[in-house]
Amino acid sequence: MSVNERGFSLLEVLIAMAISSILLLSAARFLPALQREILRNTSQLALEDEIWQRVYTVAKHLQRAGYCRGNCGGEALVISAKGDCVIARWDANSNGVWESSPAKESDVIGFRLQDKVLETLRGATDCNGKGWEKMTDPATIQIEAFQVERLNISGYSPLITLRLRGVNNVEPHKVIEAVYSVTGFNL
Repeated sequence: MSVNERGFSLLEVLIAMAISSILLLSAARFLPALQREILRNTSQLALEDEIWQRVYTVAKHLQRAGYCRGNCGGEALVISAKGDCVIARWDANSNGVWESSPAKESDVIGFRLQDKVLETLRGATDCNGKGWEKMTDPATIQIEAFQVERLNISGYSPLITLRLRGVNNVEPHKVIEAVYSVTGFNL
């Protein structure tokens, strides 16, 4: 071997391998904690998305309440005394009538909180009864509060505020609450 050729000695290679091993072991201990935190954040974002999607869906129907292209009879928006159930009517096909039957073509839709589940029913006549469909999956999320309030302001269209609060079944201490308001232009 020539004197001009240089490389790493065996001792230098062993020291580099020892330092690399220590760094890899410390990184390997950090990785599971990082993965747990990413999973926690992902589930929190999924819960937020779920809550906000339901809020926007209900709010869209509440904002339409009262639309009629003719002479529709009845009350356009009925909110239960506790505010945990709401029934909205609007002329979906613009024929001048709020149709209530058949249910699949009804211009009436209801939303309620029942056993920590947000439910909906097309063609609802009141907040009781059977046939309501679940909007949220009780195996993954529990809705703790669903509240609809109507604020009548003199000279303006009423303001309808919707509150929805839910928790993830895996982490019940993390609560997501969404508050959203729409204007009832047709009321």
